[in-house]
Parts: sequence; C-alpha cells; structure tokens
Amino acid sequence: MNELLRKPATEQAKALKNKEISAVELTQAALNRIKEIDEKLGAFNSLTEETALETAKKVDEKIARGEELPLLAGIPLALKDNMNLVGSKTTASSKILENFVSPFNATISQKLLDNLVPILGKANLDEFAMGSSNENSAFKKVHNPWDLNKVPGGSSGGSAASVASCEVTLSLGSDTGGSIRLPASFCGIVGMKPTYGRVSRYGLIAFASSLDQIGPFARTVEDAANLLEVISGHDPKDSTSLNLPVEHYAANLNNDIKGLRVGVIKELMSEGLSEDVQKAVENAIECYKKLGAEIVEISLPNLKHSIGIYYILATAECSSNLARFDGVRYGYRTPDAKNLLEMYTKTRAEGFGPEVKRRIMLGTYALSSGYYDAYYKKAQQMRALVTQDFVEAFKKADVLISPTCPNTAFELGAKSNDPLAMYLTDIATISANLAGIPGLSVPAGFDRDGMPIGLQILAPQLQEAKLFNAAHKFERANDYYTKLANI
Repeated sequence: MNELLRKPATEQAKALKNKEISAVELTQAALNRIKEIDEKLGAFNSLTEETALETAKKVDEKIARGEELPLLAGIPLALKDNMNLVGSKTTASSKILENFVSPFNATISQKLLDNLVPILGKANLDEFAMGSSNENSAFKKVHNPWDLNKVPGGSSGGSAASVASCEVTLSLGSDTGGSIRLPASFCGIVGMKPTYGRVSRYGLIAFASSLDQIGPFARTVEDAANLLEVISGHDPKDSTSLNLPVEHYAANLNNDIKGLRVGVIKELMSEGLSEDVQKAVENAIECYKKLGAEIVEISLPNLKHSIGIYYILATAECSSNLARFDGVRYGYRTPDAKNLLEMYTKTRAEGFGPEVKRRIMLGTYALSSGYYDAYYKKAQQMRALVTQDFVEAFKKADVLISPTCPNTAFELGAKSNDPLAMYLTDIATISANLAGIPGLSVPAGFDRDGMPIGLQILAPQLQEAKLFNAAHKFERANDYYTKLANI
C-alpha cells in the first residue's frame, strides 16, 4: 500500500503541494487499494474511476501553473450510495434502484467537484439507510476492517469501512439516527453529524426528511472539520437549508478548553453498557479533567423515550418518502404485472428488502386514520420535550459526552433476527437527530478484543466549532487516532 494513503488529508495535501506525489498518482493508488482489498471488505457498490482521475488531472494542472488549491483538492473520497452524482449509479443499496443512473448532482457532489475532490466511488449502505449494521444491503454485506467477521455499523458502513481501511482518505455518510456516528465508533474513526440544515440535502435520497443530515468521515478531527467546511452552506434548492455563512472550523481547533463545562449524560452511563465501553468513557472524563475542563453530571429525563419517538417519526416519514418508488417513473419495474395495481404491489414486493418493508408498514400504520393522533402526533409532542431537555442541559454544560454505542462491533448475523436488539444499538445517538443538534464520534480506545470504542460529543445547535475543538483536544491528548485497522 502506498504509505501516503495511511496519512491524514492534511499530510496528503502537503505532499501534493510539495510535488512529492501527483494527484493522479494518489488517486490511482487509492483505486488500486480498493481493487486489492474490497472483495473481502464489501465497502463499495461501484467505482467512478473516470470522474476521479479527471478531477485529479485538474488538480495537477493547477499545481503545475502554480495556482492556489481549493480546500481538500486531490484528496480521495467516497460518497455514500444514496447521494446523486451525474452519470454514476445511485442505488441506495436497493434492488428497486439497482440500475438507476443519476441524471443530476446532489449539492454536496457539486461542491466536492468544485473543490476538485476526486470522488472514487459509491459506498455500500443498509438499504435506503435503514439499519445499524450494514447487513441490510441488497447487494452484499460490509465487513469491519478491524475484524472481517464483525459488522462495521450502519447505515453508512461502507463509507466508514473505506476510510478505516485506507481505501480512501475521506468519505461522506448520512445520519438519520446515528448512521454516521455509530459506524465511526465501530470502525475507529471520526464521524460527524452537523446541525440539521447546515448541509444541503438536495440530491440525497430521503429516508426521514426531518432527521436526515449529511456529514463527514475522516481519520482525524481536523480532516472532518475541513470536509464539513467544503460541503456546508446555504442552498436555495433545499427549503430546510440554513442561510448562514460557512465557517472555517479548523481555525478553532487549538482553542484552550480550560474551564469548558463537559456534561456527562447520566442516562447513558448506566445499565446496558459493556464494561470496556464504560471504562473508556471514564478514561475520557479523566482526560478532560487533565485538560482543565469542568465535569458536570447531566440528566436528560426524556431520553428513554427517544427510540420509541424515533421509530414512529422516522418510519412515518419513510413510508411517505418511499411511496415514489412504484415502478412508474424510475427504478425497477416487475416484468409480469397484469394491471396497474398489480404492477405497484409486485414492484414494491420484489424491489424492497425485509427491513425497508417493515419500516414502511410501521410508518403507514402510524399515519393511518384513527392512529395518527395516538402515534405520530404524540411522538412529535414528545420530540419537543427531548429537544427541551437539551436546551436545559446546555445551560449547565458547553458540550455533552457519552458512549457513542453501549457496545463495540458485534458478529455479523448476531442481531439480524432481532430487530429490537438492533434498534437499541442507536440508543445514544438518536436524540441528537430528534433535537437537530451536532454530534461527533471520536476514537476513545479499544475493548479486550482490540475492537474500537467511540466517544460521542454533542454541542448546541450551530456550535460545530466548539464541538470540533473539544474533540480535537481529546484526540491529541491520546494516540487512538494513530492506530489503523490492519487489513
């Protein structure tokens, strides 16, 4: 493997600038790495070699002319396969979109291309981003690069595994209830969900529109901060996009955190926590004390309801969003329907996998006449209470910490037949999506089997700079981020 592929984006950018390597060579090295190991990893659904090498060539031309490079120009990146990129397959890892080719660019894809970031391919995911283990893909399972018999976390498992295995340096995922932070934790990298509305969702295949948010994966906090800067900003094509200036997040990474109030979420430090995860979080608390932070205990009384709230709201929105996949306009259509109704039902029965069907049915039920008030309306009211809990918590603390997940990566197939056990994997991450606040998972150690553990850090809405600063200080006080999966 080209040693430079193991380095963070900041060092790769220096090597490009100093002409130690060309952008085409770096991109080709990453493509070779994918071809070498991805058969056993399963991180990619498809590659976009031509697009990537074309972009890399533009970077080299700019360097040859002595021009200033845009942020992250020439750094190899993977897109989750639910984000549109012109001319590439965008499948959402579903049979129903198996042969769908994007006719347009998502806003984030366009921003990456404008910044000359080579997009190497589309990363595998749980079908339509529904799952916590990346075992729900219609095509193949993703394996954890630290142990190929274990899950990488979901739904952005391919995006996380591709960065953790040094196939690419950066990637993008989407986070609806923890789908960036959970795989980041399981794969030992940094994964970040921004404030809702900070990044445009235009061109992202919707799962639950009031919860979905696109965010970065990287091997260091600084790289994640730079990638968020590249993709964020107001977009008139997305009505939920916030009209705010783009911040230079990396500029605040070295701010002193002496006196920073770090709140430990009481409800996430109790039952159900594995011994190794508990120990890692306790070590993180000690680390913050040494850095001069003030530790306070925080209670989020409505957190216990968050999974119930989430699985009503997310499934209701998914049943509405996925109604468009009916065999009429695009995607798969059943070949043997006798009439229109049969075409709809057979197409959806054959095109969707079991988890997607389960969620569509749950959501349709929650929205149906006679049940709407009992379920959907009640869940929206409870969502407001969860959000209020965070408002109160941030009066006492500047950032909050907890385990990203109560456990480390589990064996492939271990929870496949128990949806409830799988849903509980997201207990620590879901509430941030309900409240629309930014959250991040940073490597915080390893369990007795050598599997990575993630520390989750949460901040108030639009306080990404504070979040990155708190995470960067913790990262640099430890050496977990320097350890890479040996695949």
